[in-house]
Amino acid sequence: MKDLIHLLRRFLPPYKSKVVLNFVFNLFAAIFGAFSFGLLSPVLGILFQTKEYVRELMPFEFNLNVIENNLSYFITWIIDTYGESSALIYIGLFIILMVMLKVGFTYLASYMMIAIRNGVVRDIRSKIYRKMLSLPLGFFSDERKGDIMARMTGDVQEIENSVMNSLDMLFKNPMLILISLSYMVYTSWSLTIFVFIMLPVAGLLIGRVGKSLKKQSRRGQNKQGEILSIIDEDISGLRVIKAFTAEKKATERFERENENYRLIMNRLMSRYFLAHPMSEFLGTAVIVIVLWYGGNLILSNEAGSLTPQQFIVYLVFFYNIINPAKAFSTALYSVEKGLASMERIDRILSQENTIKDKPNAIAKAAFADSIEYRHVGFSYVSEKVLDDINLTIKKGQTIAFVGKSGSGKTTLVDLMPRFWDVTEGGIFIDGTDIRDLKLHDLRNLMGNVNQEPILFNETFFNNIAFGVEGATEEDVINAAKIANAHEFIMATENGYQTNIGDRGDKLSGGQKQRISIARAILKNPPILILDEATSALDTESEKLVQQALENLMKNRTSLVIAHRLSTIKNADVICVLLDGKIVETGTHDELIAREGHYFKLHKMQVF
Repeated sequence: MKDLIHLLRRFLPPYKSKVVLNFVFNLFAAIFGAFSFGLLSPVLGILFQTKEYVRELMPFEFNLNVIENNLSYFITWIIDTYGESSALIYIGLFIILMVMLKVGFTYLASYMMIAIRNGVVRDIRSKIYRKMLSLPLGFFSDERKGDIMARMTGDVQEIENSVMNSLDMLFKNPMLILISLSYMVYTSWSLTIFVFIMLPVAGLLIGRVGKSLKKQSRRGQNKQGEILSIIDEDISGLRVIKAFTAEKKATERFERENENYRLIMNRLMSRYFLAHPMSEFLGTAVIVIVLWYGGNLILSNEAGSLTPQQFIVYLVFFYNIINPAKAFSTALYSVEKGLASMERIDRILSQENTIKDKPNAIAKAAFADSIEYRHVGFSYVSEKVLDDINLTIKKGQTIAFVGKSGSGKTTLVDLMPRFWDVTEGGIFIDGTDIRDLKLHDLRNLMGNVNQEPILFNETFFNNIAFGVEGATEEDVINAAKIANAHEFIMATENGYQTNIGDRGDKLSGGQKQRISIARAILKNPPILILDEATSALDTESEKLVQQALENLMKNRTSLVIAHRLSTIKNADVICVLLDGKIVETGTHDELIAREGHYFKLHKMQVF
């Protein structure tokens, strides 16, 4: 319950007004419901002649004795005026009116709960998504993509199905139980004490089962995340699975995890469906005790004991709390399942974002002079990736980085837009440490073209205009022409409004890359980061993309990672990286003349 209260404190404040209205409507519904049941006692007493007629009206006040007296007076007046048979009709119509008011307020309370429930679920999902976008790349390298997707979909859905669907019962049923118990205590405190004895026992049993339910639910959600990860990996690697005839192995892996999920869910659901029979049994046990004790009170004929009509109404009120109590216990089970999902979601929401603006971050709109790496070092946990990098890049220069895989080239350029933060030294733009700049302004100075183009399941227009506010069709077309993409775009059915499919799968590798270049051209950044932008292309595509890149690089400062050395011959400076250190720098001709590491790389590619 403590975890539930904490959850509600986090997400209910924007809906305070609706929570108050829900409470008020539920209160009126409970009062009118109790009033309609309470009317039975004087009616039955007078009709069965176990109670004397009341012909004296008392001044109204909020007192049960006064209310019961005046109700008896009202019933007596109807009997005197219209007769006993007609009195039953009038009283029945009055009870129907009370019930109509009760169900009307119940609907209004539920209507308020719809807005609360759906709003909270939307807020949780939005909060996860915003947090996911803000987290550094390092978080995602340590997490399975499928598990993150499971938390954003399955776990949020579980919260909606369990916690949010149970809120109405959790808000309404305690009020119904409280009002009914108040009447029962007023009618016979000694009889009601038996109910209070049974409630803690029932609560203890339900709580014990609920804790095990939460634990199993957490295991089930974790296993679902693993299954989604396997599905994502296998769909992405389907070509490899088929090529290596590994369908049997892939199927065995999936079936093993799927079977484990089935066993976990069997244990989970067996406990979940224990809620109803357990509450049914406990409710029946309490009713038997009430009947036994109440019957003894009536049979004893002691002064102040229950009258038969009071006992009947007492049983009606008691029955009125049985179903809410059952629903309340079932809701507690559902909440435990949802809270297990909330714990998994909180593993994302509670992650600290280490890459963010400082409180006094500096705005920067333009790049004026130079980029400097000063004694830069970087480590993944304990693994050293870059060591004492010193480099100055003047505005307008093209700097190329070469070296074998794992030498630190990509990490070196990823540090500049702060996808990662340096662990030693610093990177300075125009003399200012990039950690002191506003993150939005820093990244706005840069454009990226990666080895694997990252495109979205959108139109050509939206992919090229991605991240650029207010881009016109003319702007997009000009960018596509410079990137050598206009012709193949116009050859499609709907031109720039043609959808390119999931990750651009309707396009060839060269076409994807040219769309990616067009996007960078439209952004028009002063600094370019090109990460092996032509390494995965055939010769013809490479020529078109290289030409597009040259158009893109004009009058810009460019940092280029390349495996094909022929694409960087004209770079102003070439840096050779080996084991996280820059071991050689110079122009193509200078490095060839030295016959060092670059010379060896060049020789291997030529021959």
